[in-house]
Amino acid sequence: MSRTESGRGARRPPEADSELLLRVLCHEFRTPVSTLTSLTRALADERRELTGADRRAITELARDQAVHLQSLLRDAAAGTGALASTAQPEPTVSLAAIMREAAALVPAGRRRARATRRAGSCPVPAGRTRQVLVNLVENALRHGPTDGQVGLYAALRGSDLSILVTDEGRVDDALLAAMRRTTPAVGMSGLGLWIVRQLVAADGGVLRVHRLRPRGVALEVLLPMAAPVL
Repeated sequence: MSRTESGRGARRPPEADSELLLRVLCHEFRTPVSTLTSLTRALADERRELTGADRRAITELARDQAVHLQSLLRDAAAGTGALASTAQPEPTVSLAAIMREAAALVPAGRRRARATRRAGSCPVPAGRTRQVLVNLVENALRHGPTDGQVGLYAALRGSDLSILVTDEGRVDDALLAAMRRTTPAVGMSGLGLWIVRQLVAADGGVLRVHRLRPRGVALEVLLPMAAPVL
């Protein structure tokens, strides 16, 4: 799958690339800004008991989202796309570290997170995987029930690393349409999943959607398995 998912060999007019760049940047600004807002609200909420691990994860995620904002600003200033570097090598970290950061976005009473030992030790590209999981968790919080559970799970499936982000919403036509798109949506609706799909595809993976029983939806990231971090 190409990073743009456009027709092979087709040339996009410059104005189309500029318009896509603007929409991708606007969408990608929304996630770190809303993430930082949620994190600072969690830190300031005296009614919410935070463990030391929660505070460390929140601080790390706030730092990483601030760095991500700076990167987006550099991309905008340079006139390059927010997805321009998706195929480039980047530092790897254990999946467990990224999962802790993404899970910290969810209020403790609504959070469900679990990774097998082998899955948690798998090395993943730090920036892309963080961006994917934060986007999917933010999406679950935004579109699922306001008091519903949000889950983050990881395990090995054959030769793949499987990461599931679940919520208690439903698989509707808009979600299925977003998952089928071969080009970015005209507006902002569905653009986030398109971006996630490009980031996942850069690492040779795919994004899938599943209906859960008795209710709920799961978005599954499948990545080729790498050697565990020692």
